[in-house]
Amino acid sequence: MNAAANLWGQGDQLNVLQMSVRAVAMYFVALTLIRLGGMRIFGKKSAFDTIIVIMMGAVLAKVIVGASPFLGTVAAAAVMVAINRSLAWISLKSNMINRLVKGKPLLLYDAGEIKWENMNKACLSKSDLMESLRLETLKASLAEIEQAYMETNGRISFIMKPE
Repeated sequence: MNAAANLWGQGDQLNVLQMSVRAVAMYFVALTLIRLGGMRIFGKKSAFDTIIVIMMGAVLAKVIVGASPFLGTVAAAAVMVAINRSLAWISLKSNMINRLVKGKPLLLYDAGEIKWENMNKACLSKSDLMESLRLETLKASLAEIEQAYMETNGRISFIMKPE
């Protein structure tokens, strides 16, 4: 038991080996929590999902440096994952909650007209729109585009005109 306590360390005066042991442990804790939270956390890349990743990293890192107790920190991270998973499930059932939590797409371009009010809301310039156009569609002009949306994950999507 004494060897395990020496490897884990105590408080915030940890040596390199103790911090390394804690990092290995927290890696597997984080992996488990992400698996429990579902692959959606990384797949959608929405603000809703990014929040949980940032917060989990910040909380779990405190154990590695000895700033927070192990069990309390893991419990806090598990609660965050449970909240995230619950809100995702509730969002499936309720359009109102879905819009509140995740937002809704913003129309940036429609039938030959750039929607400047929405471009301003999204803090986008015409060059940002054109860059996304080139990256997403490999087109250099909006001539073949019917609509463009700023999606809830931050990407711009384009709907081509019918042929």
